[in-house]
Amino acid sequence: MTACDACLRRTRLIAALAGHLDHLHAQRGLMDDVFALPDEDLVAALVPEGAARAALLARHGPADRAARAEAAAPETVRPGEGAGPAIGWSGETDMPAVCRHDPSYPAALGDLAGPPAVLFASGVERLAALAGEPAVAIVGARRASAYGLEVAAALGRGLSAAGVTVVSGMALGVDSAAHAGALDAGGRTIAVLGGGVDVPYPATKRALHARLGGEAVVVSELPPGFRPRRWTFPARNRIIAALAAVTVVVEAAQRSGALITARIARELGRDVGAVPGHVTSPLASGPNALLRDGAHLVDGAEAVLDLLFGVGTRPPSPDPAGDLEPHLARELERIRAGVGDRERAIPAETLGALGELELRGLVRRTPGGGWVAVA
Repeated sequence: MTACDACLRRTRLIAALAGHLDHLHAQRGLMDDVFALPDEDLVAALVPEGAARAALLARHGPADRAARAEAAAPETVRPGEGAGPAIGWSGETDMPAVCRHDPSYPAALGDLAGPPAVLFASGVERLAALAGEPAVAIVGARRASAYGLEVAAALGRGLSAAGVTVVSGMALGVDSAAHAGALDAGGRTIAVLGGGVDVPYPATKRALHARLGGEAVVVSELPPGFRPRRWTFPARNRIIAALAAVTVVVEAAQRSGALITARIARELGRDVGAVPGHVTSPLASGPNALLRDGAHLVDGAEAVLDLLFGVGTRPPSPDPAGDLEPHLARELERIRAGVGDRERAIPAETLGALGELELRGLVRRTPGGGWVAVA
């Protein structure tokens, strides 16, 4: 670990206050100003005066190094206060971490009123490398439509291929699709979790979590073993918004975490983009409202790259079909031209080519039995 004692102590205090933060979130939602409070003010704001407050300050307030080490040894965070067993990353009990005083800490987080004291990471070196490059947050609905999943994956793939880091929260739906697309195009992606880095959430994304930990970066401001709480998701959203120069909302209902992320991004002076959707779809209400309020229209990775680098100055994106065998390239060009045969009319050799293109993420089947290009 490279995180300093004071920052680790702050992290343990936040974990110990998990129940009180749940109560605050239920009352008014969680704002960055809460995390900006110094330790004693934070405890005073959340915990009634009395024995409980005194015990928290005694355990997590200033103390000599030996006493702090002894107090911290038996727990990463207390079970029952949002934590589970501190299983560690790949079986390790110690998790690489970087604090606000370390040069590896992402400078963009300094724009928050209450930046995380510590970031635990699956790879501090990879985090430092990716955090120094242009980044885009791709967020949206958990119960995304096939259209939303396709767009999120294509954005992740296109941006990662262009050398841009994709930031999201590894949630079901849009988030996970964006990460998967970025991994398929080179792995330039950061997943910000609402629990400990070693806690896959949702559990159904355990395989994606393992892949992100091995090929990209998984980060959290919460200690290893910490189980997500209601307040940890909006807290995570502020980190996603701060890490990215642009936040893109793919699909979202009117009340959603994705719109919280977009609001924070605007408050930080970041650009916000939205993917337009069908006006009759509830999942389009969020992005369409953002567009009415002045968000940038995003219809592909190129539009996001223009936001980042300016029209005509963006880095060239490699053609994902550039290294295809000639027969596959011809079939992809045919599909891109709008020729989407139904399976029963496709010769065996053509069907084989389409299957290979589908495996490479370049085409997908439509419900009617045809094919469309996705990149």
